[in-house]
Amino acid sequence: MVLKEEVKEWLSEDEVRFVSLQFTDLVGMVKNVTLPVDQFISDCLEYGTWFDGSSIEGFARIAESDMYLVPDLGTYSLIPWDKGENTTARFICDVYTPEGERFPGDPRYVLSRVLEEAKKLGFFYKAGPEMEFFLFKSQPDGGALAQPHDRAGYFDVSTDLSSHVRRQIVNSLLQFGIMVEAHHHEVAVGQHEIDFRYADALRTADNVVTFRLTVKAVAQLNGLYATFMPKPIFGIAGSGMHVHQSLTDPKSGRNLFFDPNDPYMLSPLAKKFIAGQLFHARGMCAILAPLVNSYKRLVAGYEAPVYVSWGSRNRSALIRVPRINPKKPEAARLELRCPDPSCNPYLALAVMLACGLDGIKRELPLPDPSEEDLYHSSVNQNLPRLPGSLNEALMELEKDEVVKSALGEHVFQRFLEAKTQEWHEYRSQVTSWEIERYLPIF
Repeated sequence: MVLKEEVKEWLSEDEVRFVSLQFTDLVGMVKNVTLPVDQFISDCLEYGTWFDGSSIEGFARIAESDMYLVPDLGTYSLIPWDKGENTTARFICDVYTPEGERFPGDPRYVLSRVLEEAKKLGFFYKAGPEMEFFLFKSQPDGGALAQPHDRAGYFDVSTDLSSHVRRQIVNSLLQFGIMVEAHHHEVAVGQHEIDFRYADALRTADNVVTFRLTVKAVAQLNGLYATFMPKPIFGIAGSGMHVHQSLTDPKSGRNLFFDPNDPYMLSPLAKKFIAGQLFHARGMCAILAPLVNSYKRLVAGYEAPVYVSWGSRNRSALIRVPRINPKKPEAARLELRCPDPSCNPYLALAVMLACGLDGIKRELPLPDPSEEDLYHSSVNQNLPRLPGSLNEALMELEKDEVVKSALGEHVFQRFLEAKTQEWHEYRSQVTSWEIERYLPIF
């Protein structure tokens, strides 16, 4: 546990001038309140900082607007691009009500609450995402052009600006304390992937939020525009956020998903966890793939899942079991492939864990694995499909009591309202595709 006196020493040693207090709204956008360092030390460090919650997406009504931020002292870091005379430190914060209670609409609290439930059951939840994104050219005003900056492909060695930008992003992430394991060019032109180290779920969600902020900032400093939009260009691969997951024993650290005597090297616990996520896959999809655009990615042919299925190393399955080295049982894990990087990582990990735990508590049976290419095989005819649109996903969310319970009534209602409005706005638009398709004919 980090003590307040330690924080004061860090702020002094690093010659910090400002402190950025960060949190996310319901849809995962980073919000920020910046304080002079003296004000942070004299007031916020002791009592928190008040803000107007009614102005934040999905937080509170005007009559309930007063809230305050309490920094998680363990998230202290210097912001790499804000050094020198304006050196700025960053803390990720928890949101509290005036009564001193955790605010139920705070996404970080939603995840913390489900993690506490897992802890009571004897489980420690770990996760690691594969973050994909596009680097596009920028307009003079800083806006995005849907034009990839490079023409490279999967794992290509390129010498253009984007490869240097990736290295700058990695260096910045390391300064935030995020340990990067690998980075490379992805399948589509202009698409990239950076993977960071597996960690406890709360820290992983914090890292995803910091990652997105860092990628966008570094890209902008280089005259590029970074986007986590799931499917920005028709006809090429979209960006996913495949999440690797495992449960460990809190006391021994032993990976509870590993069983050397099983053909898949998966324990009975792991199989029930998979069964739970498969059972609730349609219900949690709106949280994991939360945009209208998300469902342009979840189509056949681009290594994105379409069917509710699992398999060993099968990249067309919803849940993939990566190859497990029997000499490294700690690496046993499951990979859920439908989330995309536009999701709120706190809500996403919360519902993923809750659904897996439901499979364990109810001892749900695991369906047979699917080891063939589901895009071209007749076996998919008997498999349920993921929702084909945001509207369908929202209808499934409304029916899933486990997902709703994980979110809590406040977050569920606010999320449903915001996303239903987004769907209604989308379906009333007249798109360029419609104009090009119908105007010359009718």
